[in-house]
Amino acid sequence: MTETIRILLADDQELIRLGFRMVLDEEADLEVVGEAADGEDAVAAVQRLRPDVVLMDVRMPRLDGIGATARIVADSPDTRVLVLTTFDLDEYAFGALRAGASGFLLKDAQRHELVAAIHAVHRGDATLSPRVTRRMIEMMGSPSPVAADPTGVLTERERDVFLAIGRGLSNSEIAEELFLGESTVKTHVGRILAKLGARDRVHAVILAHRSGLIPPDDPARPATS
Repeated sequence: MTETIRILLADDQELIRLGFRMVLDEEADLEVVGEAADGEDAVAAVQRLRPDVVLMDVRMPRLDGIGATARIVADSPDTRVLVLTTFDLDEYAFGALRAGASGFLLKDAQRHELVAAIHAVHRGDATLSPRVTRRMIEMMGSPSPVAADPTGVLTERERDVFLAIGRGLSNSEIAEELFLGESTVKTHVGRILAKLGARDRVHAVILAHRSGLIPPDDPARPATS
């Protein structure tokens, strides 16, 4: 039986929430379990309902999506946050990623993109395009070497996969580049996240860049989900 993904909608515009609910209610494995009109309500709803994924607007009254994301990630680490934004280089969205969000989605995304993003975030497989990754790292500041190479606990092949994740490659792109089966890559990704204590793929991308393992001038490559 397919696992049902439980979703909380957090947006201060009722029509936006209604639109997302209408789309998601058509999916057999997605269930909207609650709604919130601001960040404070979102934090309280997550504590009460324990959803798998929160669709989080970043610009809301009382507590914005950045503050709400930080509190949700700290209090409910099993809940993933997918940020909703109007344009893909929105600094508010990057702030939410720094706060612990697992990815972001444009509000005008197509239905299949919304559904795919929810599934990807739930699996921990969300990817960031190199352009978005570079902008996020720029906002975080220059890479700062860590006391110990975080890849020291990885095998040589896992390190290769980790660096490819850091460059924004999807599982299929990594499989093609490293001559591996996609299922093998998926297994490596799971082990890498566990060994590094990374919450999800986005967290791994941030770790790779902040550790100085990815050159800042690494060429952009399109990422697929």
